[in-house]
This record gives sequence, C-alpha cells and structure tokens, in this order.
Amino acid sequence: MKKLVLLFLFISILHAKAQQKITWPHHKKAVIVLTYDDALESQLNNAVPQLEAAHLPATFFLTGDINSQTIPRWRALSKKGFELGNHTIYHPCLSTDDNPTHSDDYTPYGIIKEIDVMNHFLFAVDGKNTRTYAYPCTETTVGSGKDYVDTLRKYSLVKYARVGGDVDAVVTDFKNLDPLQVPSYGLDDNTPGDKLIAFVKLAEKTGGMGVIMFHGIGGDYITTSVKAHQELINYLKKHRKEIWVATFQQAMDYATAAGKNPQIKH
Repeated sequence: MKKLVLLFLFISILHAKAQQKITWPHHKKAVIVLTYDDALESQLNNAVPQLEAAHLPATFFLTGDINSQTIPRWRALSKKGFELGNHTIYHPCLSTDDNPTHSDDYTPYGIIKEIDVMNHFLFAVDGKNTRTYAYPCTETTVGSGKDYVDTLRKYSLVKYARVGGDVDAVVTDFKNLDPLQVPSYGLDDNTPGDKLIAFVKLAEKTGGMGVIMFHGIGGDYITTSVKAHQELINYLKKHRKEIWVATFQQAMDYATAAGKNPQIKH
C-alpha cells in the first residue's frame, strides 16, 4: 500500500511539473507576437508608424514582392529591432484567383529550395543568418497534399515556423509545441479592435503566448482598419508591465529554453 501511495505521489509531481507555466521575463503575465504577412505597403505606411510610436517590436514575413522602393525601408526596420521573416518568394498556395502561383505545381523539395533562395535574399536585406518562416496561406502541404514540415525540419533552413489558427490559438503547452508548427490567430477582414484585445486578454488569463497574423492595415487585403490596429497597440502599450510584446524569434527562443527549464527567470 505504501508503495502505491509513493507511486501516486510521484506521478502527481510529474504531472504538476508538466503543467507548470512558463515564467515570462520580468514576471509578465503573457507574451504577444505581432506578425504581418506578404510585405504589404499598407504595413509600412500604417502599421509601422503606430508600432514605432508605441516602441513595440513586430515580425514581418516577407515575400519576393519586396522591391527597390521598399527594400531600404525594410532594411531600416531591421536595424531598429523589427524581425524580417521568410514567407517564400512566390507565395504558392492552392489554386485560387488571388494566389497566381499554384502550390499544386510544387514538390516538397521544390518549396524547400524556394525557401532557401528567399533566405539568401533576406540576408542581402538585413545581414542575418537565423530566420523564421510563415507558411503561405497557412498551408503545410504542396503538390497533391504532400506535407513538407518534416522536409523543412530536415534541411534546417528556419528555426521556427508559424501556421494558422483561430481566436483560441493561444499557446500554453510549450512542452509539446512543435517549433515548426506554431499556431496563430488568423484575422478575417475588418476584425474589430475589441476582438483583438479579447485575444490578448485570453493570453493574459492563461499565461500563454498569443501570435497574431495580420495582412493589410488600412489597405490591401484581409484588411484590419487603422483604428482597430491602433486600439490594439494602445492596449498593449497601456499594459506593457503585464504583457511582453516580442518578435516571433525572441518569444520562441525564450519559450523553447523555458519549456525545457521552467525555472528560467529574468
């Protein structure tokens, strides 16, 4: 009987450790990661000024659509602490009218090669070797449904990768989190500010990491209004003592280390 009690206690301790929450830097309640896809000019023109005014970092997942006019602006942002991530050159997705490059024409190796070339392209922009990635259209398959996550893992081209998700996509289980399939809150057109803030509050309540996926800000497509974006930025600025706003790589670097050693504190 005594052995059974000891075994039960041992299992309970292991379970408690497995459920132990990460202690975020400076004992903040949660981490929020702001990500922006597709190298859109509305991000440069509308989102960036709001972020800079609030002194908040963010991650921009760039495609080959960057050009001679925007590259100097992206390079300047990198020097200010913003992260430039890989979103492929041609943004291949399932055949649709608004995604002219069809992913069903790709093989897993083909898209890996494209990611590799985009890494070189981005190195020419910011001079950095370590890169994160966002799957175009949040799709982890190409060709006839061939998953390329493990192929991406095999070639070690990126350190972390972001997929899609919904309003409940707050990460709390870091022990079992696949660093190449990190969920995010993918927005619909005209998502209001109060819904964005509700997602942040969910991250605060659960002590987790909330990654938000933006596209257009006040323009382009899958558009979040300038007003709604500013409402979110205002909330994050007001609650900066409780919320750590980090780039995707910063947050994942910390979460990965802390997930292995929950005693990490700063």
